[in-house]
Amino acid sequence: MSLSITYARAQLGIDAPLVTVETHLANGLPAFNIVGLPEAAVRESRDRVRSAIVNSHFEFPQRRITVNLAPADLPKAGGRYDLAIALGILAASGQVPGEALEHYEFIGELALSGSLRPIPGALPAAMACRNSSRILVTARESASEAALINTPVKVASSLLQVCAQLHGREALPDAQQDTEQAPVVCADLADVRGQLKARRALEVAAAGGHNLLFYGPPGTGKTMLASRLPGILPPLTEGELIEVAALYSSAGLSRIRQRPFRAPHHSASPTALVGGGSDPRPGEISLAHRGVLFLDEMPEFPRSALEILREPLENGEVRISRARAQVTFPADFQLVAAMNPCPCGYLGEPRCRCTPDRIDRYRNKLSGPLLDRIDMQVEVASMSASQLQQAAPGEDSDRVRQRVQIARQCQLNRQGKINADLKGSELDEHCRLGNAEGALLRASVEKLGLSARSYHRVLKVARTLADLGGQQSIGTGHIAEALAYRNLDRKSIQPA
Repeated sequence: MSLSITYARAQLGIDAPLVTVETHLANGLPAFNIVGLPEAAVRESRDRVRSAIVNSHFEFPQRRITVNLAPADLPKAGGRYDLAIALGILAASGQVPGEALEHYEFIGELALSGSLRPIPGALPAAMACRNSSRILVTARESASEAALINTPVKVASSLLQVCAQLHGREALPDAQQDTEQAPVVCADLADVRGQLKARRALEVAAAGGHNLLFYGPPGTGKTMLASRLPGILPPLTEGELIEVAALYSSAGLSRIRQRPFRAPHHSASPTALVGGGSDPRPGEISLAHRGVLFLDEMPEFPRSALEILREPLENGEVRISRARAQVTFPADFQLVAAMNPCPCGYLGEPRCRCTPDRIDRYRNKLSGPLLDRIDMQVEVASMSASQLQQAAPGEDSDRVRQRVQIARQCQLNRQGKINADLKGSELDEHCRLGNAEGALLRASVEKLGLSARSYHRVLKVARTLADLGGQQSIGTGHIAEALAYRNLDRKSIQPA
């Protein structure tokens, strides 16, 4: 048999399209060609495959070898096709049974010795392989994450071991999910002294999934508060855990078992935030999926980087278009940001020398459309030394998280989603207002000049406040408190 077919999986964002590896041996001068839009790392697999076959005590055929990676218009990158190519050559030369290859898919990079090395994107490949009713064979390091889902995955340490399975001599072991779970360590909210309004806003944001902006002088605890948010969020569900694990797998990062907390530096480029590259990889926005994206010193980020947040905040995904492919990454994250009230940070104090024009330029780095998408804008005021000494430790994260979980469960039971995700007619159904509440909100929106988007976000926050209070309907108190969290919709930031 001079023609063989093996199966592998490409990596395209968090998708793993099927790649059929066709290998043909022909008479003529010895040559080894790979076609099907291979990139440099794939073309270099010729030398890795040749050495791996020889060092595994097989014969490398001295014939004209052509390997086609189909479909031809799908870019192929990395060393993930090494194992499938090597097995295709061995099957075409009659050294392994070709009919046994039909039931398997192979991904893995080969060392020169013939041992298997892990590759990124094993979990998306396993998810796609489950739909094809074939068995995935991969390296031991990749198999543990692939075993997260209920699909057959075989573990191999070398090319020789895979060939033994195909010959029926020695069965490959099944992949076992890593059961050793490192303890989830989150900073405790009890460390925050005072700042009752900011703590309340943090709890409301966690309960409804709302975006939040803290502003105030330096050293008041804005970053400290933001870092406590993951500790009061409910743990990831099994489905969310797989989503996050697939994203991190496609990025070549270690799997995490808790809600992500991404805090990029303000020098991060737009590409670092949104993702991209010739081989598109997820950026910080996508790596914060199902978790928190924290932007400290938000106005110091490039304007172009901040503006790309607008679409993901609405759509919950990022689309990266390249000449050869379009990739979509999920980006359902909760935005938490921090900023100073002025460039020096000490607005209203004698040491502040910022002119109104400088303050306006600093504030205007955040566009109106972006601020519109931030549900809560809360001041974190400075505290004196005596206030810090007298302030007792607040509630710990465990107690706050219990209230957050009760409120979220109420939302899921009522509408099947958290309040931040309500849209269109769902708002009319689940956020009905009485005459007094409607009049208060209408008058406030007209006085403050809020947009329609801001109106709906105030309504969602009010719904969350009612859920935290265990109330079925939204009251005037909930409307008033939700409006109090829209401080930056006013013309200027007033010092406390």
